[in-house]
Amino acid sequence: MGKYNYPHKISFFSFLLNSSAITKNPIPFHKRFFEESKDDSFSVTPFFSKPVLLTRDAEIAKYILQKKHKNFEKSKLQTHHLSKYVGYGLLTSTGAKWLRQRRLVQPAFHKEKINSLITIINDTIKDQVEKIEIDKMQELYPMLNVLAFEVIAKSLFDFSADKKTLNRLQFIIEQLQQFIVKEIRQPHKRIWYKLNGEIKRHLDLVREIRGIINSIIETRKSSKEDHDDLLDMLLQAEYEDGTSMANEQLIDEIIILFVAGHETTANALTFTFFLLANNEGVLKKAQEESVELQDDPVTIDSFANLKYIKGCIEESMRLYPPAWITDRVALEDETIGDYHIKKGTLIGVSIYEIHRNKAYWAEPETFRPERFLEDNKKEITSHYMPFGRGPRLCIGNNFAMYEMILVVNEILNKFNVETNKDTVEIKPLITLKPANVELKFVRR
Repeated sequence: MGKYNYPHKISFFSFLLNSSAITKNPIPFHKRFFEESKDDSFSVTPFFSKPVLLTRDAEIAKYILQKKHKNFEKSKLQTHHLSKYVGYGLLTSTGAKWLRQRRLVQPAFHKEKINSLITIINDTIKDQVEKIEIDKMQELYPMLNVLAFEVIAKSLFDFSADKKTLNRLQFIIEQLQQFIVKEIRQPHKRIWYKLNGEIKRHLDLVREIRGIINSIIETRKSSKEDHDDLLDMLLQAEYEDGTSMANEQLIDEIIILFVAGHETTANALTFTFFLLANNEGVLKKAQEESVELQDDPVTIDSFANLKYIKGCIEESMRLYPPAWITDRVALEDETIGDYHIKKGTLIGVSIYEIHRNKAYWAEPETFRPERFLEDNKKEITSHYMPFGRGPRLCIGNNFAMYEMILVVNEILNKFNVETNKDTVEIKPLITLKPANVELKFVRR
């Protein structure tokens, strides 16, 4: 590459030979290639394309996501291909449009605003936990997915959307997510998906979900009631020039909040309960801390003492980060550490591998919530990034953490949890999904 200097180069033929297995689960291949490299990064140059660099180096991650973030932008995988189905919300927009939206939406997720939603979140969780079937092994993820969906739906719309509508929204979102992964991972089949009607079918679902959300917005606009939910906050939000979001933009943001706001939470909770069920001492300690929340109303301060439970969730997201990988494209030639890379280089940051890198973590494969207790926190902030890093840090990180603490507290206060497996199957899709995790809930 002449004047350019890249890390350990992997033969593109290695990727081609393993393409179907890599499409199914790239993590074992990433791990192998990282171990072949001497410095936690490797590169590959596809035919007729710009180089790709993948890293588990926390300093490189900090450089592109935070320190020099203006010199890099999200790839078309995250913007163009996703936006066809989920619109141009915070997740998929870039540049000035993203900054304008971030400034508008950010106040809705400040702690004091979330505090006003805590009662809605807690009541929804209690209702869902009451429905848990006891004394039998059951698949965990579907149950927690429904719970997390209910929480985001009630927080967004309070009680203004009926059950049938919410179920249809959930179905469409799941269908879109599955197809998005299929299309992104197998771009060579895109023409076939067009010819066989799959793209059209899913774009029809996009139109349907946008219509449903638009009717909810219009109903709310004509209502005189005050719901104090996220939709009210977004409707009242104003840009610097005093204007508000148009319906189309509001729909984009709501779809993103649905997609990002329930599946990642369900993933993280499933992994957390799996790990707790497999670590008796940790489970006992978390149960001893759990409480029956009696405050009326419940606020953020109500669970300020649930520090060990919070640590369990954070350690679970270290081992199994729902947002397991992210990427950026270099807008100009760039020097990063020892490397001089070409404009257009795609840089992938494996958060999964950073979180398991022996250079940063003692016994990285071990579930140890104590890492996240206050005395130890300073040591890990530079290499812990389950919600991303820099200005594009997940806007709903506080919302997600409060919700998960409430869920774990509520379930552990009422149940012992048991599992029949000591290893978890993972599916690295857009998010890191658990598969075939079964749990038994036994009343304490």
